[in-house]
Parts: sequence; C-alpha cells; structure tokens
Amino acid sequence: MINRRHALAALAAFSLALVGWGVSAQEEKAYSPAALDAAIKAGKPVLIDVTATWCPTCKAQAPILLELAQQPKFKDLVVFNIDFDSQKDALRSLKVQHQSTLIVVKGGAEVGRSVGDTNRASIEALLSRAL
Repeated sequence: MINRRHALAALAAFSLALVGWGVSAQEEKAYSPAALDAAIKAGKPVLIDVTATWCPTCKAQAPILLELAQQPKFKDLVVFNIDFDSQKDALRSLKVQHQSTLIVVKGGAEVGRSVGDTNRASIEALLSRAL
C-alpha cells in the first residue's frame, strides 16, 4: 500500500510536469504585447496565466487548466504564460501583483480575472467568458 508521503510526492511530481501546461487543444504562446495584440486582432479568445515554479496554487491550477483545455469549446483559446519571477514588465503592464493570476481577454478587453482560484467550476466559468 502506498503511504501518504509517496502519494503526495507523486502528485507533486505530476503537478510540476504540468506547470506551463502545454496542451494540444489550444495555442500556447510566449507572452509579448505584440503577440497579445496579434491574438486579439485575429479574434481569438485569450487566457493569460501568471505562474511561478515554486507556487503551490499554480501547481494546483495546472491539471485543472490542462483538463479544461482539452474540451472542444476551448479549442481556439490562446494561452500566454507569464513567469511571475522573470517577466516583471509584463506584470506591471497587466497590473498583476500575485502569481496564480488568470486573466481572460475577449475582443481586446479584459472580461475576467481571478487570483489563487483552484476551483474547477469557477475556472471553467472564467475561461468561458472569453468565448
């Protein structure tokens, strides 16, 4: 029988593998203001995912985002990952103060934002606002 420590270690390793959650169901791009503008001009729904490798909340969000991204309704979603520790200019321009921030953009306007949310249903509702 697997003990709790081994189960938690396996879960942590799995979560670490998902941070950045590069998935095939949608486009994932490096963030830049120009790339964001291009996605908006193309009429794409956008998710900006602010993460940090050391963030337990980000790690909890990763499998939820991975699962949701596999849904057909999110097939056109363009995901921009921003590293909380190294992309400070992007954080300032988007007025982000915390890792584990999810920002949803539709038609050039921010239509939703959450910080620290790990509830699948509310994250799905947030992503749906971009559609």
